Amino acid sequence: MSTVSLKDAKAGFSKLVDDAVNGEFVTITRHGKPAAVLVSVEAAEAARKSLKTDRPSFANYLLTFPGGMEPQRNPSPSRDVDL
Repeated sequence: MSTVSLKDAKAGFSKLVDDAVNGEFVTITRHGKPAAVLVSVEAAEAARKSLKTDRPSFANYLLTFPGGMEPQRNPSPSRDVDL
């Protein structure tokens, strides 16, 4: 992964695109801080695809647990609180 300032990225954008096409991630900085990353179309599509995957909520995941576990509530009364 290479790091390039915004000024240098503007001057050599064609080379940076070639680097990204060849599989390199190019980090572009602004005022010394990372601002953007230039990647290939394949890498961007893979990232987009991984973000779109539907994942069940944790509660739904627990409900798929084999063994028929039923959660039990504590029947004892709550403690008294003075407000």
